[in-house]
Amino acid sequence: MFIELDFESKTPIYTQLKHEIIAGIARNEIALGEGLPSVRSLAADLGINLHTVNKAYQQLKQEGFILIHRQKGVVVNPDGVTPADETYYADLKETLRPSIAEAVCRGMSEEDYVSLIQDIFKEFKKGEKK
Repeated sequence: MFIELDFESKTPIYTQLKHEIIAGIARNEIALGEGLPSVRSLAADLGINLHTVNKAYQQLKQEGFILIHRQKGVVVNPDGVTPADETYYADLKETLRPSIAEAVCRGMSEEDYVSLIQDIFKEFKKGEKK
């Protein structure tokens, strides 16, 4: 598992870590049921605080991406994440709203915005990195 973190980014490290793990699952780089490094091990490998890794893992657990077992450790949910439902769509809409508003303010067309999203979808479907 290869994780890229940008320590200069305005995005918190735990959020970047969470996003990298989700992206790895989406690209099939991390298989369902596959074990992830322990909190301590991953923190040491990345050179970050173990509380940062723990926060990312806890959010991933809460969102159904991983399971945390006392004996097995951290594992990608073998059943996969719960499919998108009305609640997910509502949350996604609220997440996208500021991004779309900024794109409109910057003069981006709807077609260009949709095209950009389609390109990103294709990258994940092909297993490509950004």
